[in-house]
Amino acid sequence: MPSTNTSPLPRSFRFRPRFRALATGASALGAALIVYGAVLGGPQALYAVLGGALGLALGALYLISPAWRLTVTADEDGLVVERRGRPRLKLAWTSIVRVVASPDTATCFVDGGDPACSLLVPGVGASAPYDIEDKAVLCEIILARVAPERIERVELLEASLGERRSGAAPDGERVETDPAQSAK
Repeated sequence: MPSTNTSPLPRSFRFRPRFRALATGASALGAALIVYGAVLGGPQALYAVLGGALGLALGALYLISPAWRLTVTADEDGLVVERRGRPRLKLAWTSIVRVVASPDTATCFVDGGDPACSLLVPGVGASAPYDIEDKAVLCEIILARVAPERIERVELLEASLGERRSGAAPDGERVETDPAQSAK
């Protein structure tokens, strides 16, 4: 089914923190523990202050992480992941080995043939510490640009990739992964 995506290229999509509420909550709890420790006083307050400082620092570090300065740019040639204009990953549309996509959840995995040359566009239910702005549009662009024979559409991305990692076929049968065993 051809995509109805008419987004002009090039188009950039920013990486965003996925767990903002958790990081903000850890920072707020940390600040509250610091105040509590300061009011409590005494040697036992040290634990509250140290724990609070740790929560505050971890939450703040997550929110200001350099990862949130990354962008994915889709253009006529392919995908480029860059930070402050410096490319960190380039994938030409023709070099993409396969795309495993779940259009219903706006999730897709772009396989560049090597884990270091692959990109996960995490949608609903996909585990990743980041999110990408307008991920549904990015998935549409990817599906429109990659050759149809390289696209595998699935209901849930995690289930499909999990089956591949465990060596199980989609119907639950075990797939032989040792070439020596298949020669017998």
